[in-house]
Amino acid sequence: MSPTSSDRPWAGHPLARELDTALAAVREAGSLCREVGQAVDRGALAKPDRSPVTVADFGAQALICRALGEAFPADPVMGEEDSAALRQPDGAHLLRRVTGLVAARRTGATAEDVCAWIDRGCLADPAPRFWTLDPVDGTKGFLRGGQYAIALALLIDGELAAAAMGCPSLGPLADGDSAEGTLFAAVAGGGAWQMPLLDTGAPVAVRTSGVSDPAQLRFCESVEAAHSSHDNAARVTALLGVKAQPVRLDSQAKYGVVARGQAEAYLRMPNRADYSENIWDHAAGALVVIEAGGMVTDIAGRRLDFSLGAKLAHNRGVVATCGPVHAAVIGAIGALGLAD
Repeated sequence: MSPTSSDRPWAGHPLARELDTALAAVREAGSLCREVGQAVDRGALAKPDRSPVTVADFGAQALICRALGEAFPADPVMGEEDSAALRQPDGAHLLRRVTGLVAARRTGATAEDVCAWIDRGCLADPAPRFWTLDPVDGTKGFLRGGQYAIALALLIDGELAAAAMGCPSLGPLADGDSAEGTLFAAVAGGGAWQMPLLDTGAPVAVRTSGVSDPAQLRFCESVEAAHSSHDNAARVTALLGVKAQPVRLDSQAKYGVVARGQAEAYLRMPNRADYSENIWDHAAGALVVIEAGGMVTDIAGRRLDFSLGAKLAHNRGVVATCGPVHAAVIGAIGALGLAD
């Protein structure tokens, strides 16, 4: 269910319609992902780079791209998935399953419709205005029953403009709230909010922590060591005098945790010099943190450049913080020679 007009604090923003559309699409995709996540067989297969993809990835991308195409037909989408695997003979059973999941939400959807909607997310080069989508960010977390996110962001002239990020397994901040999952929203210059993903509830503004002593920071990082160097992150926090152990969770849910003040920093320390991050892995979460009052840069302190297409080719790694500790974290990374 979309927020009512009285529950839309962003209503006066020029991109209010874009944000409303994104939130509704992410909610719909979230219901599909939770349905797949509750099944014994989550329909996983391996992509050429050996990373997993599931029927939830395909179904979520189909639903979101369809919604964007209906509301903003001129807007292209740069997504993570395509339908190639589903169109192969050995993917026919997965295509039938994806089609069934989508058709349960979009009556009359055919297999060809589903593939076409998925492939609407295959923009290769950046446009003056486009969306970037990770339909299931943190697929390994999804498969193991951990954290994952449905991450959608609008970019205009290379700048983050609006974001909707659904975290179906991330509980609410307030005790006693019965919401299932959390939905984050952000719009450039307008603020950031959280609300229930699959339940009714008004948006609540989120703000980053005010902690300014680096030794007191709580930080989070990826579960997978292949995604971020745990050893280098430990070196950074040791230099800062941090006593708390890292919280490891999958996906852009880490950005949500920082945005609402449950952690002061998210460190993504690259394991190799030639690796560039994908924009869909960071765009939505970065805007949520920034609009909540935090800071997001690469490990050298450079702002993330989303203008180059699918890769953050001018950046290395990511550091997202509550703000007051950012300079100290970047300074520690530099002092250890990790940004060279």
